Formats: sequence, structure tokens, C-alpha cells
Amino acid sequence: MPPLHMTRVAVGCPDYPALQARIAAYALDGEVRFTTRFRPKRSDELVGGKLHFIVKHMLVGRVEILRFDDRDDGRIDIVCVADLERVHPMPKRAHQGWRYLVAADAPRAIDDKSGVADLPPELYRELAELSLI
Repeated sequence: MPPLHMTRVAVGCPDYPALQARIAAYALDGEVRFTTRFRPKRSDELVGGKLHFIVKHMLVGRVEILRFDDRDDGRIDIVCVADLERVHPMPKRAHQGWRYLVAADAPRAIDDKSGVADLPPELYRELAELSLI
């Protein structure tokens, strides 16, 4: 069974490099923690999946989910690998908190060095709609 993923808005990040810098700044021993109020009901299915980030209504990057830790204040930490992986930008509405994302609907990773990932999101969207990328 393919892993389950989740989405989360990268509040205050104007672009991918800002998200990348934020994750690097909060990384500790190769891990980064994101706090949420409630443990996802399907948390067991999410371990090994990816946490995808929404920046300006586009999924732009993801990190691997390692585990969920309980905090003393009653909140939950989503513990992830501190290595942000760029994905092909995909339109996604902003939302509060997090949402599940099934593997079939998840964007694919950008695995080439062609520079396509560096295109502005609006231009990328137009080229994708024309089936040019």
C-alpha cells in the first residue's frame, strides 16, 4: 500500500528558497519539527510518507515524515527529515492546519538539472497547461 502524505501551508514563506532557508534554520540533528494541535487519526499511515508544503497556492516541496511525538503542552510534533525535496509545482488551495494527500495525487519530484524548477510558478503553470513541461 502506498504511503499517505499530508499538505501544510508554509505561512510567511514567499517562495521555495525562503521555505528551504526556514527548514535549514530549524533543523536539529537532521530533523525538523512542525507543531500541530491534534494527532492525525491516520498517523500510522503517514510515517514514511511526505509532508508537502503550499507556497502561494502551489505545492512546491516536501520532507519525509519520520514520526509523531507528543509534547508536554498537549500538542503534537510532526518530526521530519530536514532535507527539503523540490517537486513539480502543483496548484493547491491554501487551508488551515494540514490535509491528507493520497500518493496518486501527490506531485512528482523534480529529478533533473534542466532549470525547470527555477521557473516562476506562474510561468511553470502556463507551460504545464500547454503540455510543454
